[in-house]
Amino acid sequence: MNNFFEALRIQRWDDHRYYHHCRINQSLHLLSAICFLISYGLLLVDPAWAALLAWMVSMVARQSGHFFFEPLGYDHVNDASNEFKEEIKVGYNLRRKAVLLSIWVLLPLVIYYFPGQFDVIPTYENMVEFFHAVGYSWLFLGVGGLVFRTIHLCFIKDVQTGLVWMTKILTDPFHDIYLYHKAPFQLLRGQRFDQDFLNASH
Repeated sequence: MNNFFEALRIQRWDDHRYYHHCRINQSLHLLSAICFLISYGLLLVDPAWAALLAWMVSMVARQSGHFFFEPLGYDHVNDASNEFKEEIKVGYNLRRKAVLLSIWVLLPLVIYYFPGQFDVIPTYENMVEFFHAVGYSWLFLGVGGLVFRTIHLCFIKDVQTGLVWMTKILTDPFHDIYLYHKAPFQLLRGQRFDQDFLNASH
């Protein structure tokens, strides 16, 4: 178990130091984490609406931070190029995220235009049922993406790496709140980038 938790600590630290320099990104991750925790609770009440909240608010906020606000050039703090960081990333790097998010965008269109096709695509009678169908499709996409990458890592790395990554993803909302709960206040004080990273680069 000690090896497991040490591997989890390393994956979390690499994710933080490589991809979370910007306070805006950290603040968006805080918003994402809070909404994910609400989604966890909603899973027990209405899984479809839990998935809608998770994807439409949590994931949009989270990925917007990475795509629009995090520096993508050479990382002077870690002495690493963006290409290097993307190559060694354990989970979903930007390329894999682009594929996952493309499927996410396409699913509502497929349900809207081709209801009932092949006896696989869900049908709907009104917009509430439509959003419910979209929510379940996104729930299956999220679970499928998590399980697929976990199994993939078990084969290309080892079983522990896959299980550690899955644990990290499922517990990220709790950890992100712990890490980034001060980020909005630091941003309001004019601190655009994490001072710990800036100090480390000097």
